[in-house]
Amino acid sequence: MKRKVFDLRPWARVARHTQTVTVVPGHVIVDFTAHEVARTLDVPFGERSIRILDDGHRWVRVHPRGTGEGALGDALTVMLNAAGQPEQLYVDIHAGEGVGADGFPWIDDLYLDVVADWQPGWRATETHIIDGDELAEAVAAGLVSPTLAEAAWARARQVEEALRLGTYPPLHVVRAYLEDPYT
Repeated sequence: MKRKVFDLRPWARVARHTQTVTVVPGHVIVDFTAHEVARTLDVPFGERSIRILDDGHRWVRVHPRGTGEGALGDALTVMLNAAGQPEQLYVDIHAGEGVGADGFPWIDDLYLDVVADWQPGWRATETHIIDGDELAEAVAAGLVSPTLAEAAWARARQVEEALRLGTYPPLHVVRAYLEDPYT
């Protein structure tokens, strides 16, 4: 597993940005806006490609608090375009989480991720589980146990279904955050 810290300030792809960290009940929200991008970022999404990073794009990370180290979980990042419209939901499946002394959240990444689109009405209509090959490589290298890999797949399928149904709890957290006129 690799420990990932959600702090995008040193990202070489972005020339000018702002980033804030906000604590809300049960979550830490990292709100990153790329004001000037040195290199845009397009990613595959199903049969098409979508732009998730360009001038004015915003990434809002909804990171859980309280599951702790060694606990299976997930964390949501919403990628919004310059008009404030969601381009992609990205969910990291992890084997533990926390918040560092610097206030930034971290996860022990299990490589597997769930991506989704986001349509009006706060619904995902298309979802994909990605990076299964990376998880398989980690199992083969002895970095992740087969049992933990099976649990990660089960968790990813649960997240995927909850996203489609509109019942994924972090969606409610990010919606409240984005609709707050003071954010």
